[in-house]
Amino acid sequence: MMLEDTMNLSITVPLRMNGDGAWRVGNTRVLLENVIWAFSAGATPEEIVQQFPTLERADVYAVIAHYLRNQADVDSYVQQRMELGEQVRMLIEAEQNPTGLRHQLERRAAASVSQARDIGL
Repeated sequence: MMLEDTMNLSITVPLRMNGDGAWRVGNTRVLLENVIWAFSAGATPEEIVQQFPTLERADVYAVIAHYLRNQADVDSYVQQRMELGEQVRMLIEAEQNPTGLRHQLERRAAASVSQARDIGL
């Protein structure tokens, strides 16, 4: 009997896509791009599990192995997610207009200081 007869030598990559098109690792909410960024920054699989305690070490190893075998595709996915994140950020800022709010608050503060001076405070 050979080793191949007793062992499953293929590994399923523990990735699942959620409703918004994001890949999650294992049965967690941890995004694929978070694992890739940590690995690219030099973190070991053990350190990645420390950063994201809901991850299983074997899942991190499997995801990294998948990344190393499919780096161009995964990098493309990560780039698309970064671009989508930037678009969402710009949309939120446009709707909330934090710059306009800041100027409005600065004008109110200046008016309050002016009024305080006028009454002798």
